[in-house]
Amino acid sequence: MKAKEIRDMNDEALEAALRDAREAIFNLRFQNVTGTLERTSELGLRRRDIARMLTVANERGLLGG
Repeated sequence: MKAKEIRDMNDEALEAALRDAREAIFNLRFQNVTGTLERTSELGLRRRDIARMLTVANERGLLGG
């Protein structure tokens, strides 16, 4: 997911996408441990997507930190 796409999301959509991405990376990690993950590069891509989403959420003050 591109940074522009993330910035174009409204707050609710951003939170939902972040929740979905975290769930997806959990599943990918589980597949990696069990040896069923074919594209291990997907883990890094998802981590970067989550980092982008967290950056935008921080800029908007959504995380309340």
